[in-house]
Amino acid sequence: MRSGLLALAVVTFAAGAMAQDSDVSTSNSSADMAQLIEQGYEIKAAAPNGTKFVVFLQKEKSAYACEFASVTSSRCRTIN
Repeated sequence: MRSGLLALAVVTFAAGAMAQDSDVSTSNSSADMAQLIEQGYEIKAAAPNGTKFVVFLQKEKSAYACEFASVTSSRCRTIN
């Protein structure tokens, strides 16, 4: 499981490098995973969900759950 999370983190950082520069405010209810990582959010956990992963990101007291389908496709929603 640890190596799977490491691989997911590497892919995620690659996605961040390819993402366009834009800011995502933590007050928004949705965001892109690459944008959140650029803002300093850290991956705290990941769980398989069929052919996708649900990835949980956190920064201080703010958290997001992201449905991660591929390097270029993710949907994130705030969970607090």
